[in-house]
Amino acid sequence: MNDTPVIRSLLETDLYKFTMWQTLLHAFPANDAEYRFVCRNTPAFPLSELCEAVNRELDHLCTLGFSDEELAYLGGLRFMKSDFIDFLRIFRFQRRFIEARPGEGAEAGQLVIVAKGPQVHVMGFEIFVLAIVNELYFRRLCAGREREVLVEGRARLATKAARLRDYAAAVPATLGAEAHPFECFDFGLRRRFSGAWHDEVVATLKREAPQVFKGCSNVALARRHGLVPIGTMAHEYLQTWQAVGVQLRLSQRAALEGWVQEFRGDLGIALTDVIGMDAFLADFDLYVAKLFDGLRHDSGDPVEWGEKALAHYAALRIDARTKRLVFSDGLDTDEAFRLHAHFARRVPVGFGIGTHLTNDLGPKPLNIVMKLVRCNGQPVAKLSDAPGKTLCDDQTFLNYLRQVFRVRAS
Repeated sequence: MNDTPVIRSLLETDLYKFTMWQTLLHAFPANDAEYRFVCRNTPAFPLSELCEAVNRELDHLCTLGFSDEELAYLGGLRFMKSDFIDFLRIFRFQRRFIEARPGEGAEAGQLVIVAKGPQVHVMGFEIFVLAIVNELYFRRLCAGREREVLVEGRARLATKAARLRDYAAAVPATLGAEAHPFECFDFGLRRRFSGAWHDEVVATLKREAPQVFKGCSNVALARRHGLVPIGTMAHEYLQTWQAVGVQLRLSQRAALEGWVQEFRGDLGIALTDVIGMDAFLADFDLYVAKLFDGLRHDSGDPVEWGEKALAHYAALRIDARTKRLVFSDGLDTDEAFRLHAHFARRVPVGFGIGTHLTNDLGPKPLNIVMKLVRCNGQPVAKLSDAPGKTLCDDQTFLNYLRQVFRVRAS
């Protein structure tokens, strides 16, 4: 049995957790929030059977703090503020703010994990919880055949690295000299097979495809391998603004304005699908569009989304070649190549590839998330461009949100 703790550093999280954490600490330090774990697919065995091990890992997580070296690295990122680094210096996760238990009744067999408390104390749990559940799940699922699984994973990874190199090298000939280059990033921390495998994936891609592989969201691995940490905002940031006293119809605009005020030109890729692309573009006027460097796709048809983005920039008389479209919704290499070929002559593009890089070793990956469901006692919602990704525990609020933003139920 592998008893090594899954999480050994608080830097082992996605960059956007730090950027959102800093912004919300400055804007709404008194917020209260609730986050819930959800498994969207059917696991090989009931996740409730992992509950005891998950609780041991959470106990361990709450003993960790940031080292001086880790804080020096974070502080060296020009968009991180010194007061936030000082906050992290004394930060510890509080065990009383998170509960993991087996589901009962309608939730029988499920793993129920709820983080509830001050938002600046509970928002950081998300990525660690997902990494913990994944690694514990695959340790058990693959027990006794770890070598076989890793051999298969390495063969698949080697093929991907070669295909990435070959595609990128062929771009000038296949798409023309005016086409923007193919670039990708690792976005696979949340659903990785294990921490050790994630490290191997990043090291391999940096070594085998350096002209293509430009960074990763995992801050600890970016630091370890001398890569650029990648990320800006996630859904929880814009959702939070639905419950902070701003008129609901103005919540997206307020969130985008708040981001600009915090980062003053850095981290300029905006997420578009918290209420859907159409509702986002209605708020993404000339003023905001000039302040952000580009947009990130995370649900719905990616070609349709990209065409809407380009049409919107054209209507605003903004040259799309000065912006960037980032795709990050369940990508594999084939889909990334397809999207690049479609858009690269017109706009710079980037591809955040997750599970396909960090959990493609044979066993079926879990589709797990941990999302903000309430803030300051009020429901919040993610009204995605993909129906399966819509998330809200209050149907009345969801219907009201659709009405306010004139979004049809799908």
